[in-house]
Amino acid sequence: MIAVAGLIIGVILGLVLNPALPVTLQPYLPIMIVAALDALVGAARAYLGHTFSDRVFVVSFLSNVLIAGLMVWVGDQIGVGSQLSTAVVVVLGIRIFTNVAAIRRALLHA
Repeated sequence: MIAVAGLIIGVILGLVLNPALPVTLQPYLPIMIVAALDALVGAARAYLGHTFSDRVFVVSFLSNVLIAGLMVWVGDQIGVGSQLSTAVVVVLGIRIFTNVAAIRRALLHA
């Protein structure tokens, strides 16, 4: 219940304050969102498998976002930012779909 209240408060604050992202960080936001979604879907899978740990979730969430952003930044520095961004999205996308398939099997007992 606390998480839902925090989500609602966060959405309201985001709509009211309308924060702006600096232009230099804009290329990294989509990659970081996909990395965060991977951690969230992984947490849902762990919860359904009765192996969820809040500490593991927080570390996974932060490290996924940080590593994905860092990889894209390094790619930008060496001149292959768009290719590395695509690679990160593909890898995280595969992980997300794998976790969603496991969640579906767990919920439908199939």
